[in-house]
Amino acid sequence: MKKYFYPLIDNPYRPKDIHQAIKVLKSSKITSGPITLEFQNKFSKKIKTNHSLLVNSGSSANLLAMQCLINPYRKKRLKQGDEILIPSLCWSTSLWPIIQSGLKPKFVDVEIQTLNLDLNDLRKKISKKTKGIMLVHVLGNCTNMDELMKIIKKFNLILIEDTCESLGTTYKKKYLGTFGEFSSFSFYSSHQISSGEGGMICCKYEEDFEIIKSLRAHGWSRGLKNEKIIAKNNKQLDKRFIFYNSGFNLRSTDIAASIGLSQFKDLDKFIKARTTNRKLILEIFKNKDKVNNSYNIIKENKNVNPSWFGLPILISKHLERDKIVSNLEKKGVETRPIISGNFLKQPSIKKYKLNKNQKMKNAEYINRKGFFIGLPTKPLGKNKVRKLAKIFEQSI
Repeated sequence: MKKYFYPLIDNPYRPKDIHQAIKVLKSSKITSGPITLEFQNKFSKKIKTNHSLLVNSGSSANLLAMQCLINPYRKKRLKQGDEILIPSLCWSTSLWPIIQSGLKPKFVDVEIQTLNLDLNDLRKKISKKTKGIMLVHVLGNCTNMDELMKIIKKFNLILIEDTCESLGTTYKKKYLGTFGEFSSFSFYSSHQISSGEGGMICCKYEEDFEIIKSLRAHGWSRGLKNEKIIAKNNKQLDKRFIFYNSGFNLRSTDIAASIGLSQFKDLDKFIKARTTNRKLILEIFKNKDKVNNSYNIIKENKNVNPSWFGLPILISKHLERDKIVSNLEKKGVETRPIISGNFLKQPSIKKYKLNKNQKMKNAEYINRKGFFIGLPTKPLGKNKVRKLAKIFEQSI
């Protein structure tokens, strides 16, 4: 792999994280167990959500949320063809669980200044068929949650928060991932904390939590609140192997849980470090007129205390994004699109006939003009940031 002067992320794993994983390995009890439960409990307590369940990825968390919404054990289940609104600036597995669950996605544009859902466009897209919103909190920022929740209440919509990029962000001191009925988090290596692979699904209601627990593990009755009642009603079956629901195998392991928990304990330190590094970059960049006039670094929305995932940037209208990104990469600065750009441009959208000539003006602008660079959790130092600023200047 290419070695970058300024990579998207350095090795996120500290000796103490690896030590926790080794302890689990030495115990020979490596599947989902007591450390998974501890991680789930501490996660719920920290972000103040009712129920948390560790899974093998944030993508699986999104899948479980959508599958729960259509499950026959849910009292208010969604039906085939019900609409779910989703921002056009999204990740593939924010979208595909909607389709995989027999529901219909409807795309909504985003705001250029925040990269998040455009509430004006959202209002226009709501129809009688609209039942929910898959909200994507982008790179540690979010939309106006007060206004969004008014819309949710007015139209009686279900909110699913894809918080995979925004663990630790608060809106008016309330954590993202606690506004909706469901939320997903990712612990992939580039995220605010990491367990290698892994994620968390959170939900507000116990009914949904019980469904999700079963869906996560084969549809088993094992570990459910009413496990004994299910066994009593199915005496012809071995009570250890009763399949109460449809299901997947989306469990994680205590190895991943031990690493994730170790990092989660230092989440606030990581957030502080990324914020400090961001402030240093902004401070040095603003003193270079050419850089300041050519790059617009996205700021947090009003009332948001962000847990930054990276440093999202939009280049000036007269500049060519691909040329600048190519120059940055050649000079040792690793870049990537903002999420995946305007997802309506992806070939899978055409293959599954999901576009229907929809125009997403702002998402398309971000697609053509936007990219982001990393924000490490280790102190950058002024000399490194000065060199970074010089590379940005030379890449114009």
